Amino acid sequence: MSPNQINRINELAKKSKTPQGLTENEKAEQQILRDEYRKGVVANLKGQLGEIKKKNEDIPE
Repeated sequence: MSPNQINRINELAKKSKTPQGLTENEKAEQQILRDEYRKGVVANLKGQLGEIKKKNEDIPE
């Protein structure tokens, strides 16, 4: 996810807290960006967990 996309997520979050709120298009954009962000976080976590190796072979899995 690019820094511009993260900045846009933050802009939309701030605007959603204002009295005017978000338009329907902005709400849809926000949801798409949040989903992309979540997918990136999950992929990163899976990659990190996949690299974990057992140190002591005597310990059962």
